Amino acid sequence: MPKISDEVRSERRQGLIEAAWRCASRQGYHAMTVDDVCIEAGVSKGAFYGYFDSKQHLLLTLLEEDAIEVDDIIADLAERQMEPVERLRAFAQAMVEHASDPARIQVRADLWSAMLTDPQVRERFVDTVRRRRSLLRESIESSFDVGQLHEVPPRALASCLLAVADGLTLHAALDPSAFRWANVRRAIDRMLTSFDGDRAGDHGRTVRPRAIR
Repeated sequence: MPKISDEVRSERRQGLIEAAWRCASRQGYHAMTVDDVCIEAGVSKGAFYGYFDSKQHLLLTLLEEDAIEVDDIIADLAERQMEPVERLRAFAQAMVEHASDPARIQVRADLWSAMLTDPQVRERFVDTVRRRRSLLRESIESSFDVGQLHEVPPRALASCLLAVADGLTLHAALDPSAFRWANVRRAIDRMLTSFDGDRAGDHGRTVRPRAIR
C-alpha cells in the first residue's frame, strides 16, 4: 500500500475538522457523534481514528484551531500601524465577529459544560485565556503611556473584554434572538470610546437609548 504523503494527511485531517464544525453548527457538540462527522466528511470511522483518538480529542483540536485563529487576529493587529486604543477596538470588534459564528457558538457553549467535568479541557481553556489576557493587557498599558485611555486596571479591563465575547456566545446559544450582532458591535465600540481619554467631547454627554437590542 503506497504511503500517504504528509500533505494529503494534513488535508484529510483538516477535512474532518471542517466537517466537525459543520456538524456542531447544526446540532451542537454533545449531540454530534463520530459517525455524524464521518458521514459529513465522507470517510470511514477507521479513517477518523487514524487522526483522532476520541471525540474528546476532536474537541480539543477544535479548541486549538479556534485559539490559533484568534492568535492570528492578534498577530495581524500587532503588525498594523495603528494607535493602541484603535488596536483594542479592532480586537474587540474582531472577537465579536468571531464569536458570532454559529458553529463556534455551539462548540463554546458545550465547552463551558465540558470544563465542569473534564480537567484536560479546563486546563487547555485556561492556558488560552491567560495568553490572550496578557496580550490585551500589553495593548491597554501602551494606551496609558500615550494618554489614549483613562487609567483603569489593565488586567481587569482585559478580562472584561474577553468575558464579553464568551458571555455573548453563551447568550446566543441560549437564545439566538436575544440580540443582534451588528448592535453588539456598536455597543462594544461605544464602550471602548467611553474609556478614550482623547475624546473629551464625548464625556459628560447624555446618550439616549434607542429602541434596539
